Amino acid sequence: MGRTADYTNERCAIAATLEVVGDPWTLLILRDAFQGVKRFEQWQERLGVARNVLAARLKSLVANGVLEPRRYSERPPRQEYVLTPKGRALSPVLLTMAEWGDQHVYGLGKGPVHFIHKTCGCDFHPKLACEACGEIVDGRDLGRVVHQEQALTVGEALEAATRIAAE
Repeated sequence: MGRTADYTNERCAIAATLEVVGDPWTLLILRDAFQGVKRFEQWQERLGVARNVLAARLKSLVANGVLEPRRYSERPPRQEYVLTPKGRALSPVLLTMAEWGDQHVYGLGKGPVHFIHKTCGCDFHPKLACEACGEIVDGRDLGRVVHQEQALTVGEALEAATRIAAE
């Protein structure tokens, strides 16, 4: 489950997202972070991932501002990783992926986990809605406006974001 593609020369928001979180281990690390996992040893135990792979993925998530390291022990020096606002913004992505897997891999309602909306107590199935009017939308309801000529490449955009975060 290693990195197999370089999206840095693409001009596409999907490719940009894949450059940051497109590795399978990274998505599983994020899944666990949303479930409260914060420490290296917890991820390693849950995922069975090699230490060097896990360390590299955590380093990348920190470098991209998705996770933030927080020291919890001085002796020995140890840190845990918490989701940043940028990381928490990935929640709808993971929920939508889980819904897709439940429907198209397991068969609706047959997956290992489903979500309940705490407010109403009903099963939760994510839907995309227009922020302006609230209407539920799918791909047929959307038009595309292409700004390709002015767009930065994924690599340029990530470099700019890193520069801004450092300031």
